[in-house]
Amino acid sequence: MSDFDMMGLPPKLVARLTEMGLTDPTPIQKQAIPHALNGRDVMGLAQTGTGKTAAFGVPLVAQMLELEGRPAPKSVRGLVLAPTRELATQISVNLRGFAEKTNVRVAMVVGGQSINRQIDRLARGVDLLVATPGRLLDLMDRRAVRLDETVFLVLDEADQMLDMGFIHDLRKIAAVLPKERQTMLFSATMPKQMNELAQSYLRRPIRVEVSPPGKAADKVTQEVHFIAKSEKAGLLIEMLAGHREERALVFGRTKHGSEKLMKTLVKAGYAAASIHGNKSQGQRDRALAAFKSGEITVLVATDVAARGLDIPDVKHVYNYDLPNVPDSYVHRIGRTARAGKDGAAIAFCAPDEMDQLKAIQKTMGVAIPVGSGRPWEAMDAPAETKPKGRGRGRGRRSGSGMSAAGQAPAAKPGGNRRRRRRGGKPGGGQGGASGPSGGGRHVA
Repeated sequence: MSDFDMMGLPPKLVARLTEMGLTDPTPIQKQAIPHALNGRDVMGLAQTGTGKTAAFGVPLVAQMLELEGRPAPKSVRGLVLAPTRELATQISVNLRGFAEKTNVRVAMVVGGQSINRQIDRLARGVDLLVATPGRLLDLMDRRAVRLDETVFLVLDEADQMLDMGFIHDLRKIAAVLPKERQTMLFSATMPKQMNELAQSYLRRPIRVEVSPPGKAADKVTQEVHFIAKSEKAGLLIEMLAGHREERALVFGRTKHGSEKLMKTLVKAGYAAASIHGNKSQGQRDRALAAFKSGEITVLVATDVAARGLDIPDVKHVYNYDLPNVPDSYVHRIGRTARAGKDGAAIAFCAPDEMDQLKAIQKTMGVAIPVGSGRPWEAMDAPAETKPKGRGRGRGRRSGSGMSAAGQAPAAKPGGNRRRRRRGGKPGGGQGGASGPSGGGRHVA
């Protein structure tokens, strides 16, 4: 008997979950599902990879099965908002899986796809709609969708929606939703602005929390390499050569820089692709499909892909550029060591990224072991002129095996690490992915 049987779920839904291999609820599912089935508002705090989608998706489908009749034209009974196309896609795939062999209709609307097809799909009404805020507002402006009958609302990865500037979009959407509804909010972190969001959307919510914010998965080994910007691409190519047959996810900071880095890797002989905001939805979908199938082994991405990707066999995550938001580091490395498997997270730190590294370590409460080089100081910044000789500019190594915080690490990840000489230029590194991202609202 499945543990889901004990939660009072419809038998046909329990049978479907069993077919999908879901018999043992994760901690967040055990805590959230019973409260959601009882109609309570839920605030869930859990890191990526903990089963959050089923924590709200299973009770959503269960309650849809209890509703009578069909949804009215253009109406939506349950709405799930997600910050990115990739996450929305992942959620819709899971919801369709839960609802298979039932009459529950699931639809998805995101940017980068034909809005006319989405309008046609919504014309018949849907039980569950997964949407990114921007595209949903576009459809609302065209009067292609009604939310006056939406009695269930889910905000997934709410902290990322705040980071991406969707707060004003969320307010516009909230203004047309019924006051009487059930709302669930899931987030990996709890920034100050989240309290405002929670007060606006939730009523006396039950708070459930697993995997404290800032904590990386237990089976992820981490290391940081102190290296000049101009030498990052060379080190990445060298390290990728050690595991050519294994999938690697490489995170850059900008769209232009990530695209340039991808082309550098292809030129070096790697099967690589990229996903970022300048790619069409079709291009992003094809790149992800090729990565999942193993047709390509290296995927270069901006933070648009940091959440929502569920690819169990990603063995290596490279932080080619350190993120400006410390929590994004945790989400990035959460793409590996999934489903109980091991994984490695490797970070590159240039002189001007020391503040980001310190903030990451403070958020996580741990010192990341050093793979090569030593923590940069003002005097360590590479000279403006090209050094003599053939030094590769990868930060000086103290030879002490110290952590990035100046402490000896408890355990150092394995791997062949050569001592590297210092040198190189401070800027204009290969890949060009180190510059700050542009302003304006993120296009999901």
